[in-house]
Amino acid sequence: MRTILYLIRKEFIQIFRDKFIGKAIFAVPIVQMLILVPAVTFEIKNVNLCIIDRDMTIESRALIGKLEGSSFFNISYSTFSEEEANALLHRGKFDVIIQISHGFGREIGKGNTGKILVSANAINAANAQLSWAYLSGVIREYNMELMVTKSAGLNFSSVPQVHVTNRYWFNELLNYKHYMLPGVLGILVLAIGFILAGLNLVKEKESGTIEQINVTPVRKYQFITAKMVPFLIIGLVDMAIGLTIGKLIFNIPFEGSIALLFLCSAIFMAAVLGLALFVSTFSNTQQQFMFTGFFFMIIFVLMSGIFTPLESMPVWAQKINLVNPVVYIMRINRMVMLKGSTFQDISMEIYALVLIAVVFTFLAINRYRKTA
Repeated sequence: MRTILYLIRKEFIQIFRDKFIGKAIFAVPIVQMLILVPAVTFEIKNVNLCIIDRDMTIESRALIGKLEGSSFFNISYSTFSEEEANALLHRGKFDVIIQISHGFGREIGKGNTGKILVSANAINAANAQLSWAYLSGVIREYNMELMVTKSAGLNFSSVPQVHVTNRYWFNELLNYKHYMLPGVLGILVLAIGFILAGLNLVKEKESGTIEQINVTPVRKYQFITAKMVPFLIIGLVDMAIGLTIGKLIFNIPFEGSIALLFLCSAIFMAAVLGLALFVSTFSNTQQQFMFTGFFFMIIFVLMSGIFTPLESMPVWAQKINLVNPVVYIMRINRMVMLKGSTFQDISMEIYALVLIAVVFTFLAINRYRKTA
């Protein structure tokens, strides 16, 4: 135990000897939280529309007025030429073209169905789907107003109706920051642990200082443990900084146990550090490690569920995610912070992280070779 403590002390001295790294370890999390949390969002608040109104009637103007009154749409252009509108859509000047054909108002006046043509830029499928959902809601409201107008004077009070009252649990205001911040915290801890710990070991290989440790009676498990502990502590400190920023600046709710969250983060850090050190045993240069580390981090983050639901992924991808520690910390962070989940609620995720941490750490210790 004494040997491990001396090695840990040596690692801290080595880490903070580099003034840039010492400052970056605490400055980078602050900058990341301030930039990523408000910036990374799937919300669409400004859909640019092009209107082709060939009818020019009260009914068509009423529909356009509904679109103008919506907080989601911005009518940025109006024309009578479909060719011009398509050319501008192709150049990315707006997102959606709405064509109101001649006779729209007349058909509605007769009680028939009025038709419009909607063309959406679907290069970004998510934006196109959300734009269509917003537009469908406006048209649905417009249709309800038409029904009320046409049925004026009639009594429909005896017609059975279904009234739906909705409630959003755990994020009642649908604030996207509340959803993103726990995920960004997971990525933050991942980056600190994976990149810095792996580079730390490879840097010693390149400089040759690791040979001084290899010729000592220090055991492999002591060496790997000493490499892990400092970055585990640093990762938890960065986690605390991120939580503080989230509460003070973004007013993120915290419903669960902070001790449980830090316990889970420590287990997650052990898993990440074990993998980082395992990868570093194969790498002889920092460039080799960075290339391999970039490969793992991209897969871990994009498949973690921070951007897309895990359930929407193919079955083979969901099976790969069984060994992805970021998946579990994303779920744990959101459940503990937003729902107030207890140990029993997230026990399966915790056990999975413990298993991954043990396996990766064992692989790192077993793969490391002491050579004189």
